[in-house]
Amino acid sequence: MVMEEINVDMAVIGSGPAGQKAAIQAAKLDKSVVVVDRIPDPGGACLYSGTIPSKSFREAVVDLTRFYDRHFEGKSYSLPEVTIDELNSRLSMVITEERNIISRQFKKNDIRMLSGSARFENQNTLIVIDDDFRLKYQIKAKTFIIATGSNPRNPPDVPFDKDVILDSTTLLGIGKVPKSMLVLGGGVIGAEYASFFAALGTQVTVIDKKEHMLPLLDAEIGIHLQTSLTDIGLRFYGKKEPVEIARKNDKAFVRFKDDTTLEADVLLYALGRVANVETLHIENAGIFLSPKGYIPVNALFQTNVPHIYAVGDVIGGPCLASTSMEQGRLAARHACGAKTHHFPEVYPIGIYTIPEISSCGYTEEELKAWGFHYEVGRAHYYEIARSHIAGSNVGLFKILFHAETLEILGVHVIGRSATEVIHIGQLGISFHAHLDYFIDHVFNYPTYAEGYRIAALNGINKIKFKK
Repeated sequence: MVMEEINVDMAVIGSGPAGQKAAIQAAKLDKSVVVVDRIPDPGGACLYSGTIPSKSFREAVVDLTRFYDRHFEGKSYSLPEVTIDELNSRLSMVITEERNIISRQFKKNDIRMLSGSARFENQNTLIVIDDDFRLKYQIKAKTFIIATGSNPRNPPDVPFDKDVILDSTTLLGIGKVPKSMLVLGGGVIGAEYASFFAALGTQVTVIDKKEHMLPLLDAEIGIHLQTSLTDIGLRFYGKKEPVEIARKNDKAFVRFKDDTTLEADVLLYALGRVANVETLHIENAGIFLSPKGYIPVNALFQTNVPHIYAVGDVIGGPCLASTSMEQGRLAARHACGAKTHHFPEVYPIGIYTIPEISSCGYTEEELKAWGFHYEVGRAHYYEIARSHIAGSNVGLFKILFHAETLEILGVHVIGRSATEVIHIGQLGISFHAHLDYFIDHVFNYPTYAEGYRIAALNGINKIKFKK
């Protein structure tokens, strides 16, 4: 094999959402671009083991189990038997379609995709090696963007085996739907997969050291989710910490600090992720890491080496595909000398549990801590006609607003289509709209979005009553 020397304007390491948008933006600005990824096809972990597979899995579960038919059929509802093969078949189709779209975008924009493991030789040079550690490419570039993402945190004392003790990457490779599952971690990944398998009929138990699931959310929304999942059989144990994780008699076994034990057919370890920087040799470029192992960047996504940028999960939170895409685009614009702006302060967070959750702006806990004089408007899904039609009356719209000015401060939605309707609230917050905006305008009927008007009326009535 003969090493190829490449000279370009920009080299992007990683082809996930952040890397894709960075590369395409640079190409649109007439820069020569190469993208390096260990996986031969573009898409990164987001496409092959992260966001797209998990959300596709969710949709397949909802469809194949006729999840919303439960509302109409009641006690006569019989859970259909769904196999992992059926679920994976749908996943495979979605992944193929997405991969083809990204490949076409790269080809259209004359972006070259290189397969291999990239590492810095110095501040201006990357080398790329194959799986047999043979040198394939030497890349010299004016600017670099690190978009290598993150991996599940796999402590060495946890006996991962891709069969019984699993992380979020290996979970979807199991051969059948388990009868029971332990989920260590009630954060986003743990909560999402716990809800998927609970909907499939698996007896799921979630364990976390916090009091309730998704503790970073507005507390009322997190508790609402926990209640909804309990209704379909999920169990949650809070304030518990594991001290021993093992495989015993082909089952997952966990012993906790309080000396209690649990076992199940499989265990999902979902206690955090780590930046994927191990093989980059960033020390050769003079880049340092934060104490938590992420790459520190400034507001323009520059590392301590100005012509080397970092975006996406590798820099830490919020670790969303949506925010990573915008980080990549903005970093590329600055790197190419184009007019740009700082990352937006207001953006939505989507969590694809069953029911799904989305939020934007402040939580009630934050407003209390800061001493805001605020009020809350609520609309329960059982008040929304569209919800009854669709068979999904579990959910809540929650609008937080200033009690005097009525300016909207935060919007939190749990329920069907939450991740779609949140953008109405996002616009309201971004444009400093007041609560009466939702009251004085007409919404299509019947729609989920009508929940904004119902919640706004609920909130304004509280203000009038106080006066």
